[in-house]
Amino acid sequence: MSERTRDQGSGSWDLEVDVVVLGMGAAGCAAAIEAHESGASVVLLEKLSGGLEGGNTRVSGGAWFRTHDVEGAEAYLNSLSGGYPLPPAVVSTWARETAQLTEWVESALGATTALVGEAVNGKGRGIPSEFPGLEGSDSYGGMVAVDGQLGRARLLNALFAGLETRAIDVRLATPARRLVQDPESRAVTGVLAETPDGGTLRVRARGGVVLATGGFEGNVEMVRDYLRLPQNLPWGSPYNTGDGHKMAQKVGADLWHMDNMMSIEGFAVPGYQSGFYGRFFFSNGFIFVDSLGKRCDDELPSIGHGHALRHGAYEHSPVRRVHAIFDEATRLAGPVSPNGDVLAVGWNVLVEGYEWSADNSVEVDKGWLHKGETLDELAASLEVDPEALHRTVARWNASCEAGEDEQFGRDPDTLVALGDGPYYAFTSAPMLAWTNGGPRRDEHCRVLDPFGDVIDGLYAAGSVSSTYSWARDSGMHIADALAFGRVAGRTASASTQGASS
Repeated sequence: MSERTRDQGSGSWDLEVDVVVLGMGAAGCAAAIEAHESGASVVLLEKLSGGLEGGNTRVSGGAWFRTHDVEGAEAYLNSLSGGYPLPPAVVSTWARETAQLTEWVESALGATTALVGEAVNGKGRGIPSEFPGLEGSDSYGGMVAVDGQLGRARLLNALFAGLETRAIDVRLATPARRLVQDPESRAVTGVLAETPDGGTLRVRARGGVVLATGGFEGNVEMVRDYLRLPQNLPWGSPYNTGDGHKMAQKVGADLWHMDNMMSIEGFAVPGYQSGFYGRFFFSNGFIFVDSLGKRCDDELPSIGHGHALRHGAYEHSPVRRVHAIFDEATRLAGPVSPNGDVLAVGWNVLVEGYEWSADNSVEVDKGWLHKGETLDELAASLEVDPEALHRTVARWNASCEAGEDEQFGRDPDTLVALGDGPYYAFTSAPMLAWTNGGPRRDEHCRVLDPFGDVIDGLYAAGSVSSTYSWARDSGMHIADALAFGRVAGRTASASTQGASS
């Protein structure tokens, strides 16, 4: 058996601890802190260097949802799961653990928290549910965040402070490459990682290894195979490349809901690995057309974090490549890709620090946005049928004049006609906010093989193995990562008891 997979044996390890955590986002930090609080010795390995570490948590809103009704939350998650039911024990654990998060962030991290957007509906509930028609949605009590503010890595910084306060051993620029298994029991006993200087670090995990390595948005092959999208365009970290998925599969893990995701409108530009969010916050004067130049959808459906109400059910949205067409008035109304003052989320906004121009003129000059003085010129730039585009715009403008979108039923209050040229466009990929599927796990975060048996010593939490089999509401992604990160840390720590030294 090769060194990559065999148990290293006593005396051949470079480091021995109770729990090894892979990944430094919300799930990994929570797992490391919880394992430490449970009395375990911990090392956290992160593949990226300082300033890039933290996965999507670094560039997310960093908020978790609030509920004071655990039974209602269970009903809501079951409703959100649609035709893809989750194990009841996972649902119960999720509801119980997520209800404790605000108290944990305040007590364990010493952070100040508050409800986001408390004045939105004047009832102290903050941001309302995105799926109000589903059973259990009345248990949703809005989102809570550090200082009550979204974005700018507030949660991640609080988690990092929690690691530092506890003097938890953190190794940056130390990517895990392989899991080590015992040759007889097949239990995971450690990790082979690469050191910053290119050497090998052999770490024994007496209690187990926690995978918290994020999703696979940055892996073009996995995105094509599992999500059926032709382009891997992440909104968050471009370094989420499915590393944990591959390591788990190598040791026999089963997978669950690998086809689930959150996508948004976004587009690629030269020189940037992640995409720019394409959303018109300042004007409704735009339409989506397909590769034939025909309008193809309601551009503003009832939508909640990647799922839109279409044909009587919640479906993934967006899932197709479209051209977003707009006119001069919309160009001048404000940036088509929001800056941090509007939405402090996304890799290009927070890590790359790009400031989109107020009138989009800089990006037009760079060629990031298509421009045509006439519809014919724009059609040529987009390589669509000019006659079809003319007909599409004429039909749209007639609908706006009539106050009714007879094609797709777009809200009459959002119907804004396109004026005379020049005209502009960007092409949405679409863009991936995150993926949800990964190693199948139970309510204790123990990774399972295809026969439902536990792979001893291996745990998973966060986007590498998200709970959500279908839809999820605002703040549920971070809540899942924190909640099951804590569960994984506790379970792995408990497994240390009785382990040989």
